[in-house]
Formats: sequence, structure tokens, C-alpha cells
Amino acid sequence: MTKRAAPVERQPTDWQTPAMQRRVRRRYAAERRFRLMGVAAVFASAAFLVYLLATMIAQGAGGFTETRIALPLDLRGRVMVTPAQMRGSAADLALAGAGLENAVDAAADTAFGAQGGAALLSDGAWLRVRDAIEHDPQLLLTPTTLDLPVATEIDMAYKGNGARESEAIVAALDPQLSRGLNISFFTGADATDPTRAGIWGALKGSLLTMIVTLGLAFPIGVLSALYLEEYAPRNRWTDLIEVSINNLAAVPSIIFGLLGLAVFLGTFHMPRSGAIVGGLTLALMTMPVIVIAGRNAITAVPPSIRDAARALGASPIQVVFHHVLPLALPGILTGTIIGMARALGETAPLLMIGMRAFIAAPPDRLTDPATVLPVQIFLWSDDVQTGFVEKTSAAIIVLLVVLLAMNGFAIYLRNRFETRWK
Repeated sequence: MTKRAAPVERQPTDWQTPAMQRRVRRRYAAERRFRLMGVAAVFASAAFLVYLLATMIAQGAGGFTETRIALPLDLRGRVMVTPAQMRGSAADLALAGAGLENAVDAAADTAFGAQGGAALLSDGAWLRVRDAIEHDPQLLLTPTTLDLPVATEIDMAYKGNGARESEAIVAALDPQLSRGLNISFFTGADATDPTRAGIWGALKGSLLTMIVTLGLAFPIGVLSALYLEEYAPRNRWTDLIEVSINNLAAVPSIIFGLLGLAVFLGTFHMPRSGAIVGGLTLALMTMPVIVIAGRNAITAVPPSIRDAARALGASPIQVVFHHVLPLALPGILTGTIIGMARALGETAPLLMIGMRAFIAAPPDRLTDPATVLPVQIFLWSDDVQTGFVEKTSAAIIVLLVVLLAMNGFAIYLRNRFETRWK
């Protein structure tokens, strides 16, 4: 029988030797490098974000303002309408046939030169005069001076981005020019003239689309999450459904656009470019995200809540809807808002279903032709007129504000209703 060798007694590590000191220094140096790399990555990300925001604000700030020119206006004898005709529901019809646009152009020629006075004004300048008359019909009988928006070339030159010829005109007219908030940008819709283009039509289309998306995706997504977590048996079919939902959450958004084009437009012949079609398409894309977020929130509810409810005599459906769902609702709402924010910024699926048309009036119904903010930004960025550059950046700022507000609301819900289990 062979004797086993006695185990060698291991000596404690001597950390004072030169070799061990070098190893310790290398370890600390590697840790410092890793920390510095992390800090550098954070600062680089923050720098790119600040650069993006600064660029958007610098380019888009001009989109929220407009250049105006003081136009002396005397409409007596130039328009075929009287203050008496401005009373009642026929006021708009009376102004429509009164020759107001020609009268405004003639006043501009008189004030700034017969060769090009009217060219200084925006195409929608006479609409401002119409609104002023509707507000105060006495302007038809009293000479006055109104600040009216100028043409795109003059507006860009006054803001420092115009051609030399326009800059010379601005220098000559500088005493009559002023700058103010462009209210029509927030109240108007798309237009061929940058000075008349507004964001309200696209913003309203986005709101209608999001209403359809939320109304369909939220209840179906929450009920699906409840069934899969609380009622569904654990078998191969359930596993297949879970894998399919996880895969759908990662499918490129343009695939859902193709699906909406084939099903909602090709099969059911729903109105093209309507907010209802866009909402249904985005609901298909958002639903898997809500199901996944809902399942995670439901799983986070401790089993003891369910056991206590059953011990007190609650039925299975009472356990779910009276105890589990209220406790999981904050997490579900957070995931829902994040999914909605993603849907709000989508462009590709909506382009596939035709929501890239020129929409000159805000939609009133879900079936009316509409567009959304990302598509409107895409259309303006593709326009050759320089005036749409600042409109594009201004629309991006509006979209970022809406997205930040939605994400901030999600954070508020999470912090306000979050329950910490001990």
C-alpha cells in the first residue's frame, strides 16, 4: 500500500514583496482606467446630446418667430363690403368676394413702390387683414396700420440667412420691419409658403392617431398579459405565444406598415391616410411592448398578495382585478407610455399607409386625411425652399418636447405609485 504524501503547507501571501506590489499597482491602474473610460463615455454622450439640442434650438428658434412689416392700410372704396355686412353668419362669404387680396396688394404697392411692394408681403398677409376686419369691422371705414408677415426671402434675410439682394431690401425697409411670435405656426397646417406653414395639423393628426393606438393596444395588451400570467396553462402552445410576442416586439416597424397596407387598406378598404388606419397600424406595433411590460409588472406582485386574497375568500377574478392589477398598474402604465412615445416618433409604417399627403387643413374626424409630426418633419426636410429649414427644426423641437413630456409623465407615475416590497 502506497503512502500518500503529506500536504504541503501553503504559506500566506507576502504582499510586501516587489512582485506583489507591482501586481497591486497594475490592478489599481486598470481600475482607474476603467473608471476614466466610463466617465469619458458619459461625458461624450452628454456632449453629443447637448450639441444636438443646441443645433436644433439654434436652427429652429427662427421658426417660432416671423418678420412683419408695418403696412398703412386704407380700405375705403377698395373693397366691396360694408361693416353692416360683417354681422351674422354671412361675414366670411361677404369678405370672400370683396376683393380684399387685391386691395392689400394695392396698398403695399402704394406704400413701398409700384414695382414690387406687393412682393414684399407673404401670400397669407391678406388673411391677417381679413381676421382683423372680422374682429373689428370699423377697419373698413378707418385708415390704420397693420403689421403683416413678409415674404419668405425678406423673412430669412431679416433673420440673417438671406441672399444679398434681400439683405439690401431689408436694410432699406428696416424701420418698418419688426419681429414677433409666429402664432400661425402653432395654429395652422401645412402650406406651400413657409411663412404660412403650421404644425397644428400634424400635431392634431398625431393626437388622433395616438388615441386610436391607445384605445386598442392598452386594453388588449393588459388583458393578454393578465391571461398569460394568471390563467394560461404552462405548455408548448403558451411557450410558442410568449416567444412570438417577444419576437414581435423586435420586428422592424416598416413590417407593421406593410401589414397595415395589406390588411387595413388592401383587404378592408379603409380610408387611406386616415388617422384610424395609422392608429391601427401603430397599435399592432405597440401591443407586444405593452404585453411584455404588463407581464413584468404582474410578475413583480408578490405571491403573498394572491394567497392572502384567496384566504379571505376572494374568487380568482377578484384576486386579479381587485388586488394584482391595481398593484401592477403603475408598471403597466409606465411601459404603455414608453411604447406610445416610441409609436409617436415612428415614420416608416405611416409612410407605407399613405400618411405623407399634403394636408392643408387639420383633420376633424378619425377618417379624415391626416399626417403626423414625424412625417411632417420628413416632408419639410425634403422641401427645396430655405424657409422650411427652420420650420423643420422647429417641428423637431415640438416633437422632442412632446416625447420628453410623455417620458417625464411615465417617470412620475413610476415614482408616484411604485410599491416597495420588503
